[in-house]
Amino acid sequence: MKYLLIVFALLFSACSVKNYEITQTKVIIIKTKKLKFADLGYVRNTEDSIELELFVASRAIEKISINHLICTSDGCMTKSNFNKEYLHESYPSEILQNILLADAIYGGKSREQTESGFEQKIVDEDVDIIYRVSEEETFFKDRKNKIIFKIKDTK
Repeated sequence: MKYLLIVFALLFSACSVKNYEITQTKVIIIKTKKLKFADLGYVRNTEDSIELELFVASRAIEKISINHLICTSDGCMTKSNFNKEYLHESYPSEILQNILLADAIYGGKSREQTESGFEQKIVDEDVDIIYRVSEEETFFKDRKNKIIFKIKDTK
């Protein structure tokens, strides 16, 4: 019985309440096969977890929490299962958190420094990605899979 309680606690701790160190208000545009959104949102993070909360007309419509699992209103899943269901199965497991934190994707492959950040172009049989990060904006577009993320600072 004691072990069952420990396993239960570990399984559900992935979606537990966190105290986030950084909270940023952003204009967020997302277009994937399962999620379409264009409005304000919050990106919150600590050293080991990230939360994306999406709002429409001041009402929270979706919360995506990322640590060792990714939790949505549909439940928690592994990062690779999230990619398969929401993005594209060939993406690296860390791609969503890298985009939200404006970090390099695909281990920095094809990264070129720009005046205000960096750019990556990744093309193979599964993807055709342009990824740009600047001080004001993060832009991710996969032309082959019709996926767009645009995250812009509010001014």
